[in-house]
Amino acid sequence: MEYANRLEKYAPAQSEAQVAEEVAKMKAAAEKNENTEVYKFCYSSIDLTTLSCNDSDESVTEFAKKAVEFYDKYPEIPNVASICIYPSFVETVGLAVGDSPMRITSVAGGFPAAQTFLEVKSLEVAMAVENGADEVDIVLNVGKMLKGHYDEAANEVEVLRKEAGSDVVLKVIIESGALKTPELIRKASLLSMEAGADFVKTSTGKIDVAATPEAAVVMCHAIKDYYEKTGRKVGFKAAGGVRTPQEAVLYYTIVKEILGDEWITTDLFRIGASSAANNILSAIEGKQIKFF
Repeated sequence: MEYANRLEKYAPAQSEAQVAEEVAKMKAAAEKNENTEVYKFCYSSIDLTTLSCNDSDESVTEFAKKAVEFYDKYPEIPNVASICIYPSFVETVGLAVGDSPMRITSVAGGFPAAQTFLEVKSLEVAMAVENGADEVDIVLNVGKMLKGHYDEAANEVEVLRKEAGSDVVLKVIIESGALKTPELIRKASLLSMEAGADFVKTSTGKIDVAATPEAAVVMCHAIKDYYEKTGRKVGFKAAGGVRTPQEAVLYYTIVKEILGDEWITTDLFRIGASSAANNILSAIEGKQIKFF
């Protein structure tokens, strides 16, 4: 399917100076959101993540069981949105979480580089879903984006969207740190949404530059413009390098200010993190906590 020509119906990206100016305003606005209720929401929006070469069935089982224990340990705090792992651990997490409401997110499609055969990407997505993934995070083909092969990049997303099925939440990672410019970040976001993404996500966390507020501003404006054109709400996920409560609140503020209160729900806002969970929990409780 042709996707590049769909970009013509959207306005051009903001300039880097415009983005920087807006980020400065967001940082000022975020100060008023640094409170317990916002911290609790940010905690509930976390996709609690372990994506390490050291992961094993044993370590992932312990990780998942700890997340489930949180329901009883802190009943007054909404638990994290999901547990995010490599596809080979989806079944492991499913066994560990049992009949709890915890959702399972699997990275797939050749994560983190997306540099493999489309057939392999499709099979990996299909196997993750078959094994019980509720949500799948894939990576947009950055190499194709950088060379202007927009139709090819978007068509891969379309194929994986169909492979995942309509009941599975599909998050598309645009790897904003590699795309760098507001123009490419905006195009990648719009193409991903046009091809069926339920979320657009900043980063894999596997390259030097991960989530940035500048990328978030550009992506959220793209989501807003897409919604105004189509009426379909797409979520935003910040991932990679989000560690402190203040950083989480800044992304919350960007979403709230650009997209509005309707996006302040875990159906439309996520944070991909590991260390941030303990830090946000500590901010909520007012003391240092290392639960995970």
